[in-house]
Amino acid sequence: GFTDHVALGNEEWNPWDADEKNELAASQQRYEANLKMIKYARSHLEQTSLRVQIWGKAAIGLYLWQHIFGGHLEPADMIAQWREGSQNAGKTYFSFLTGPSVVPGYFSVEAEHVVLVLNGREPSKIAYATQWLHYAQTLMETRKIQHVAVVLLGNEQCNNAWIQPYLKRNGGFVNLLFVTYDYAFVNEEDIFQWPLGVATYRNFPVVEPSWSMLHDPRSYLCNFLGTVYKNSSRETLIEILKQDGLDKLCWIAAREQWQPQETNESFKNYQDALLQSDLTLCPVGINTECYRIYEACSYGSLPIIEDVMTPGDCGNSSVYHSAPLQLLKTMGAPFIFIKNWKELPAILEKEKKMSLQEKIQRRKKLLEWYQNFKAWMKQKFINTLENSFLPSDKG
Repeated sequence: GFTDHVALGNEEWNPWDADEKNELAASQQRYEANLKMIKYARSHLEQTSLRVQIWGKAAIGLYLWQHIFGGHLEPADMIAQWREGSQNAGKTYFSFLTGPSVVPGYFSVEAEHVVLVLNGREPSKIAYATQWLHYAQTLMETRKIQHVAVVLLGNEQCNNAWIQPYLKRNGGFVNLLFVTYDYAFVNEEDIFQWPLGVATYRNFPVVEPSWSMLHDPRSYLCNFLGTVYKNSSRETLIEILKQDGLDKLCWIAAREQWQPQETNESFKNYQDALLQSDLTLCPVGINTECYRIYEACSYGSLPIIEDVMTPGDCGNSSVYHSAPLQLLKTMGAPFIFIKNWKELPAILEKEKKMSLQEKIQRRKKLLEWYQNFKAWMKQKFINTLENSFLPSDKG
């Protein structure tokens, strides 16, 4: 019998059955370039010439380690004071530390190269992040470490000016910055856009695609579970759904106030909604990019994204024609992008006419894309660190 869960992590990942080999061959060609690069990196596992310690002091560190790197943490208990893991990748030995007990000066620095994962979303978080940067700076000055890279949960309006003085290009000591959202300073040289990922602070899990996730009919056309802010496009969305009675075909649970703490029940509801609907509606919040996009991908529910720039200092769409969501668009995300929720009824009409077989193909494409996206981000991250930190590559 076919096991329900398909193991991930090896390049033979194959949630397809034999009859669909032809279709698989065609879709694989699309990703040949990406996969070649990933496989090449895997087959040329030279002995490690770089040791990198990642200090996970923000929840996006768990997305980096568990979702993108496919790494494990011991102990598995989410609320443990101290969790760690390690893996070899490329020419690098990575170790990862996280938890409340990881405090400056109270753990051993076991690598000359450090990646600091920080939260820069609001002033109190920035104050905390700054303490870590000063600690790293001291280690640099006393020659305990040689290089520092930062993975930053940026501010949703891209007000990240506070980090600029720490960058090497501005006289600081940080070699590389990986930052979320369409930060206007992303240059692909020392500043790179990083995916927001899933809400690991709400313990969103690494989801293993299963046979039923791919093949079962889903009860709802679409879902939206979230906060509806006054005078926002989310209000418009709810009105449009109600107008045409489409809210009866979708799983809609709107609340007026944002709740940071999930109850087990509300979280289970949310996961069920993703698993039970073919489309996930992603209206803009403070930023266009939201956890929901990546969470929907995890369950094979296609994101419909309101593709508009939000107020603030994020990528200027007149300069970057693909902003917002430049990273996802560059990587060919197979989402539905719309400029206005008035386009939704037509999309849902078309959706009603789609056969289960067509939906299965679409889910496969989405899950395959997301798998490759994470593998690509991992490879890019490793290559960037190695090119920057390894002296031999400077020739």
